Amino acid sequence: MAYKDLREFITLLEKKDLLKRIKAEVDPILEIAEITDRTCKRPDGGKALFFENVKGSEYPVVTNLFGSFERMALSLSVKDINEVGARIEEMLKQSPPKTLMEKLSMLPKLFEFSKFLPKSVKSALCQEVVEKDNPDLSKFPIIKCWPGDGQPTDEGRFITLPMVFTKDPETGRPNCGMYRIHIFDKKTTGMHWHIHKDGARHYDKYKAINKRMPAAIAVGSDPAVIYAATAPLPEAIDEMMFAGFLRKEPVEMVKCITSDIEVPANSELVIEGYLEPGETRIEGPFGDHTGFYSAADLYPVFHVTCITHRKDMIYPATLVGKPPMEDCYIGKATERIFLPLLQLEFTEIKDMNLPMEGVFHNCALISIKKNYPGHAKKIIHGLWGKGQMMFAKLLIIVDDDVNVQNISYTAWRVLNNVDWKRDVVIAEGPLDDLDHAANFPRYGSKMGIDATRKTREEGMTREWPDELFMSDEIKKLVDARWKEYGLE
Repeated sequence: MAYKDLREFITLLEKKDLLKRIKAEVDPILEIAEITDRTCKRPDGGKALFFENVKGSEYPVVTNLFGSFERMALSLSVKDINEVGARIEEMLKQSPPKTLMEKLSMLPKLFEFSKFLPKSVKSALCQEVVEKDNPDLSKFPIIKCWPGDGQPTDEGRFITLPMVFTKDPETGRPNCGMYRIHIFDKKTTGMHWHIHKDGARHYDKYKAINKRMPAAIAVGSDPAVIYAATAPLPEAIDEMMFAGFLRKEPVEMVKCITSDIEVPANSELVIEGYLEPGETRIEGPFGDHTGFYSAADLYPVFHVTCITHRKDMIYPATLVGKPPMEDCYIGKATERIFLPLLQLEFTEIKDMNLPMEGVFHNCALISIKKNYPGHAKKIIHGLWGKGQMMFAKLLIIVDDDVNVQNISYTAWRVLNNVDWKRDVVIAEGPLDDLDHAANFPRYGSKMGIDATRKTREEGMTREWPDELFMSDEIKKLVDARWKEYGLE
């Protein structure tokens, strides 16, 4: 069953001893971040942290909600994240109906999918308290993550787990994305959306017609909704419909007080407002998920018109930085959930691993069923032309007998199988906005490595050697006599 809201998920974590309540007073300026960072760095990801007594605010803060494989699975109500990918794969296997009977047999599936569409409601707990006359962001326990965050003129606080809701002015299609929110003062913030994101495209359309753009920032919802805001979905797919698919129940949405934007009704906090076309302000720096500060730059300004929240609001936040961090587990969930979509386009792909150390756009390990000469390079170029895979700075392709989840074995195979002149592809193209190593923002070089077994057509002038394996007969003999050796 879907979680009713964020606090129902918190209750479950506490019941399973996966959440730690901290009663001591803590400062939202850096102290919460340091406690959270130390917890995230534990081998098991540590526990979720519930800070009951936050200096300067009457509201509690919760961090590290998704910071382990176990909690990530629990957040989506599954025992294993691969279950979600399997559901998607099952839906993708439905071939187009040809006969009347086939069309009729598809109706239950179509009806099931329609149940995931968002549902509008007239009232919601997220609007228990309405602050329209004098909205004030300073009353909330918004954290500062790293010492160098923000400008000298502000405290460097950022909303780090926001769901930003916008609407395409041409089609009316809604969008939800997760873009950090830099608090400038009580009523204005930065809106850090990159040029590749749907929210930025909506903003450009409003600029083209010189019209004020409405938007809303929701903080704290049930975990499937929060995750959906991070998902790399095509623009045509509504994130809230995807959240409904994940939670197997529609997401209830409520209309904002000051605009037609709809937000999840079970949110803890909603910040309503608008962006003026062309108005920008220096946003950042910010200690980012790369483990480095992203530089300050000009970004649109968000003006607050109204704040609504629950009376007993809980403020969720996340901390990003050097991996492993909480966002690494969210990223690994995305890897498993969206693998079937990648395999729909590239049927030869067997598995994928986005190592945490690569912060999900610096390295991808891909295993394929190689069928012909040049197959690995075909995959390299194909992936660079596919959605957010275009940001991958390093693609390593191996044969399908390599378990890419075993990084040590994969590295051994790669380092032994590659001739660097023959097997490396260097290309130029778009890069992630946070890539600081490239000469130019958002553009630079990337590398593909073909670490598959080579054929004569690929320039191999001698036979490829066999890998070392012990005979099954000897392995069974040693298994049977292991206690006799006295090595237990």
